[in-house]
Amino acid sequence: MENSIVQEIVEKQVLTVAKAVEDKIDDEIAAIDRLDLDDLEALRERRLQQMKKMAEKRSRWISLGHGEYSEIPVEKDFFSIVKASDRVVCHFYRDNWPCKVMDKHLGILAKQHIETRFVKINAEKSPFLAEKLKIVVLPTLALIKNAKVDDYVVGFDELGGTDEFSTEELEERLAKCQVIFYDGESSINASKSNAQTRRSVRQSTRSDSSDSE
Repeated sequence: MENSIVQEIVEKQVLTVAKAVEDKIDDEIAAIDRLDLDDLEALRERRLQQMKKMAEKRSRWISLGHGEYSEIPVEKDFFSIVKASDRVVCHFYRDNWPCKVMDKHLGILAKQHIETRFVKINAEKSPFLAEKLKIVVLPTLALIKNAKVDDYVVGFDELGGTDEFSTEELEERLAKCQVIFYDGESSINASKSNAQTRRSVRQSTRSDSSDSE
């Protein structure tokens, strides 16, 4: 008896949600139907302009070295790099294990977040910068926006206090400072999901081919 009552309640809730979704879709369809050809053309033109601007931004970012995790060879180059890009993550490092762990994660994020420049500089060979920015613990990430240091990630304390933190955890910490674009869903997970989807499609295709043979 109780099970049938629970089932009835659940069914009503499902129907209510389904009706709400259906109403929303109907409203969106109605809004599209109300658009005339001029409205559609204006929307299309605006979208094309947005895509063009984004393509221009991506080209500029790539020309500045975005999309790669690179080393600043000499101390004086630091200033021109941070002035050229709106968002920079700079890893002050030395040749030790913790810094190599940070390198691994930053190398991944550099490819995922092309809007931000990811670089590293040897702190021991950059005494002026290290003193000016008060770099003591290594690794330290200087999070730079509009040529000014906005925040720091010092060691692994904010990443669980261990070198076993995930790339996603570091990504979320950088997003907190808004030095990367982040909509709440990890770009790493999205890439993994896309890769899994592509593998599933390939496997399905191979399976279909085998069946047809």
